[in-house]
Amino acid sequence: MYNKINVTGMVIAAMPVGEYDRRITILTMERGKISAFARGARKPTGALLACSQQFAFGEFVLYEGRDSYNLEGADIKTYFGDIRNDMNGIYYGMYMCEFALYMSRENVQPGQILNLMYVSMRALEKARMPKKLVRRVFEMRYLTEDGEMPEVYSCLLCHREDLLEEERILFDAEKGGVVCDACNLKHTGLPISRSALYALQYIVSAPLERLFSFNVKETVLEELDRVVATWVSTRVGHKMKTEEMLDIF
Repeated sequence: MYNKINVTGMVIAAMPVGEYDRRITILTMERGKISAFARGARKPTGALLACSQQFAFGEFVLYEGRDSYNLEGADIKTYFGDIRNDMNGIYYGMYMCEFALYMSRENVQPGQILNLMYVSMRALEKARMPKKLVRRVFEMRYLTEDGEMPEVYSCLLCHREDLLEEERILFDAEKGGVVCDACNLKHTGLPISRSALYALQYIVSAPLERLFSFNVKETVLEELDRVVATWVSTRVGHKMKTEEMLDIF
């Protein structure tokens, strides 16, 4: 007996199976990461051809079997077509999908992660921010939503909260956040400016619909790039295969 279910989600991975089929991974609002077979999806005239492609976002109709799901159909809201017209954008989108694929869990509701995926892909599409900044915002907010938020509001050692008045601040990824000027002689870490700290505070706390509504100077972007890269390295500990393709075009 097969149960029919409807889920909202995004295809974050797709791979060929046999001669005509695809196996897709969908990050869903209701059930977290799930895998499904799209029968005949690789046929040129297949009804599931478009909706089984990576980046497809919408409502999916699935049949739930004993060991797997089967894709019956979908009402796709967007394919993020503007990203597909930009090779660099494609690789950034692929990277974010691979990040979500690695970090998400089977049949566990992802909280705000699906919404984060959607607004991040939209940010890549609109190109109002440098793609490198979109990536780092996505990574830091993803880890925050996943319970790995760094301490960016008070010093890890003395717990001072007026850090935006400090002249020198360190970000210590190993310890879990920022250290003020008075305490930083006891710590090692990455020096960050007040502007970079303010940006980090915004990234971890802003409503998702406004997450990508800011921009930074190139010098601040370089700081954020180093800080978030270090945070991802210590908290994820895995290098995505698509990472080496970023910024090559």
